[in-house]
Amino acid sequence: MAIPNSLYLDCPNCGQKTLNEVLRGKLSKNRDVMETTVKCQDCGHVHTTVVREPKGLQIPMIVSEMGESHRTQIELGEDELVSLEDELFVGDHNVVVTAIEREGKRVMRAPAKEISTIWGKRFDKARVKISVNKNQKTLAAEVFALPDEEFFVGDIMTVGRDEVVIHSIKTTEGTVRNGGAPARDIVRIYAKSMRVTNM
Repeated sequence: MAIPNSLYLDCPNCGQKTLNEVLRGKLSKNRDVMETTVKCQDCGHVHTTVVREPKGLQIPMIVSEMGESHRTQIELGEDELVSLEDELFVGDHNVVVTAIEREGKRVMRAPAKEISTIWGKRFDKARVKISVNKNQKTLAAEVFALPDEEFFVGDIMTVGRDEVVIHSIKTTEGTVRNGGAPARDIVRIYAKSMRVTNM
């Protein structure tokens, strides 16, 4: 821990968490506790407080990637708040939080110290499923894309040996018939095989 210029702390005068300017600070021998005099930026109240460096906790995590899951752990500060859809960096990968378990129940958010397990899915690759209409048959295919890569109705893609044109996109929000959607939101792309005619 180093002495910062400012801290978010509970102000005894305001009765809420505010930005406080650090006027003076003294660290303990282990550098994990700081005794400091601070001034509230909202009301100007000066008070002395003791700040402890938050303990790092190892939280069990189950990460799914391309249909397979593996167990790992993530280190978080004990008061760090984790919410659904948060993006966390686990090992070398970006992971989006899909579920949080606290006291045997699924919750929308919780501080790390109360979490028993976090579920997430790898986020640096998205699997995009495609249904291709070809000669009265529907063929299933898939491609891998970056989560932010966008697909648009009218785009021409190569799927296997076929050139296909996207005619609609089913997303988590509904069906897109005009415009596009990022890979992360796509449930399935619907496309038609194109006939190539030689002139």
